[in-house]
Amino acid sequence: MEKQDMSLVFVGHVDHGKSTIIGRLLADTDSLPEGKLEQVKENCRRNSKPFEYAFLIDALKDEQAQGITIDAARVFFKTKKRNYIIIDAPGHIEFLKNMVTGASHAEAALLVIDASEGVKENSKRHGYLVSMLGIKQIAVLVNKMDLIGYDREKYEKIVEEYSEFLKNIQVTPKAFLPVSGFQGDNIAFPSKNMPWYNGPTVLEILDLFEPEKIPEDKPFRMPVQGVYKFTKSGDNRRIVAGTIETGKIKVGDEIIFYPSGKKTKVKTIEEFNKPPQTEKTAGQHCGFTLEEQIYVTRGEIATKNGEKKPYTSKKFKANLFWLGRDAMVKGKEYWLKLGTARVRCKIDKINMVLDASTLNRMEKNRIDRHDVAEVIIKTEKPIAFDLSHEIQQTSRFVIVDNYEISGGGIIVENIPDEQSGLREKVFLRNYKWIKSGISREERAEKYSQKSILLLITGKEGEGRKDIARSLERRLFNDGKFVYYLGIGNVIHGIDADIHNQEDPKIVNREEHVRRMAEVAHILLDSGMILIVTAIELNNNDLDIIKTVIDPDLIEVIWIGEEITTDIKPDLHIYDFENTEAAMNIIKSELQEKGIIFKPW
Repeated sequence: MEKQDMSLVFVGHVDHGKSTIIGRLLADTDSLPEGKLEQVKENCRRNSKPFEYAFLIDALKDEQAQGITIDAARVFFKTKKRNYIIIDAPGHIEFLKNMVTGASHAEAALLVIDASEGVKENSKRHGYLVSMLGIKQIAVLVNKMDLIGYDREKYEKIVEEYSEFLKNIQVTPKAFLPVSGFQGDNIAFPSKNMPWYNGPTVLEILDLFEPEKIPEDKPFRMPVQGVYKFTKSGDNRRIVAGTIETGKIKVGDEIIFYPSGKKTKVKTIEEFNKPPQTEKTAGQHCGFTLEEQIYVTRGEIATKNGEKKPYTSKKFKANLFWLGRDAMVKGKEYWLKLGTARVRCKIDKINMVLDASTLNRMEKNRIDRHDVAEVIIKTEKPIAFDLSHEIQQTSRFVIVDNYEISGGGIIVENIPDEQSGLREKVFLRNYKWIKSGISREERAEKYSQKSILLLITGKEGEGRKDIARSLERRLFNDGKFVYYLGIGNVIHGIDADIHNQEDPKIVNREEHVRRMAEVAHILLDSGMILIVTAIELNNNDLDIIKTVIDPDLIEVIWIGEEITTDIKPDLHIYDFENTEAAMNIIKSELQEKGIIFKPW
C-alpha cells in the first residue's frame, strides 16, 4: 500500500529550538544518512564547540543520499505510516511567503515554545498567523524542559496561558507536549524524566494528524500560469497551463476564465511524454487545449461552467498580516499577488488594527510591523478571487513593497466596485457571444497587424483630430486595416436616445463611453486598428472602457504638454513640431510594441 504524504510546518520564536527538535527527530528515527551524526559531532569536536542537533539541518542542506533531501526550508523523512515534508520556517516572513503563494502548503503546524522563556509575543503572533492562514491541525511543543528541571507546574502555567490565547482566536490544539529536543525527551521516545506526562511523543502526534482531503469536491479553480504555443512541424496547439487548486476537469467541460469572462470548451488534456489524458484533479499540474482559440493571459482563473463562480472586483475586504520594515499606509502603491495574478493596489480604508500578540484593537491610520488589520484593498484592475471560508486556495494573497514580500492575508468579503454592474453585463455578453470562425491570430497573420484601440485624448485645441485622421491615412496607405471613429458619429447615432431632452448637447457620459466601447469591441474583434479621439479622458472613463474591452487591446495617448486629468497614458506626446511629427511618434510606438510590422 502506498504511503500517505503530509506537509507540516514548524514555527516559533527565534532560538526556541525548532531546528534542534527536527534534527533530533531525524537522528532518533534513523532517518539520517549513515555516519552523518558522527561526522557532525566530530566537526564540533575539532572546532571546540558543543554539539547541537540543529547543526544536522545545516549539514544536510546539500544532502541527497539515502532518500533524505533537505533544502533551506524543507526536510523530507518517513515513518511506517507516512512520508513527511517538514517546513522549517526560520522567520515568519518566509513562512508567510511560502504559505500564501502556495509554495509550501502545510496541513498541520507545530508551534514551539521555550519552557525557560515562556510564551513570547512572537509565540502569539505565530499562533495567530497559523490560524489566519487556515491551518486547522496544531500541536504545541513546550521545548527545553530540561532547562527548568522538568518542572510540571511551570509547564502547566505555559499551557494555561497559551491555551487562553488560542481560545480567543478560535484555535483548539490537538495536544500540548513537554519536550527536550537536546535530550530527546518525548521526541521519538517517551521521556523517563517526566513520569507525570502520559501523552503522545512528537513522532506519535505526527501520525495522529489527519491528512487534508484533496479538494476535488470543490468548484474547479486553476490559476493560469501561462499559455504556450508550439509551431514546430505544423503543431498549432495552444496549451493553457497551471496547477489545479480545487475541483477537477475533463475533456469536453465548458470553461470560463475570470476576470475576462471568456468561455470555451476543453478539447484535449496534454501531458509531456505521456498518452492523452481525459481528466485531471486538484493538486495536479494541468495543460489543456481549447476548442475555440480565445485570448487568455497569465493571472486569470479557469473555472467550470455550472459551478459557483469566483468574485470579480477591484475591491475586497481582507484580514492582513504586515511584516514589512516600513509601515503600510493609505495612498501608497503596492503590488498584490494572488495565485498567478499580479496587480497594483492601494489601501482604500483601514477598518481596524489588531496587535496580534495582545489581541488589542487600535484606531490607527497605518499598519505597523507585526500588526494584523482589517482593510479594504482597491486594485488597479479587476481580479478574480474567492472568500477564505469558501475556497482558501484562491483567497490568499501577498503584498510586495519595494521588491520584498512584506505582508499577506486572506479575502473575507467581496465589495462591489463602480463597474460591478457593467462587468456582469459584459460577462453575459461574452457568454452569449457567437464567435467568428476566424480567430484573432488568423486575422493578425492575414492583415500583418494586431487589433488595437488607440484612444487619443488631451485638452481641447491640441490637434487630436488632425493627428488621428493623418494617422488613419498613413496606416491606410501602408495597407493596414484602420478606421477613425469620430465621437460625433457615436453621440448622434447610437447615443441619440440618451440625449438630455432640454439640451441635446448633454448626454449621459458613462453610458456614452460604454456604448462607444461596445462599438469598439466589435471593430477590434474584426482585427481592426481603431482610432478614437476624446477630450480629457479620465480614469473613470478608462475603467468603463477597460471593463468592456480587453485592457491589453487599449493604448492611451495624451496630446499636449499638460495632463489635466487623473489618467496615466501609455504615451505622452507633449513636444512635437507638427501633426506629421506627432503621427510619426505614434506609428513608431505601434511598431515597437509589435502591433504593426517594423521594417528591418
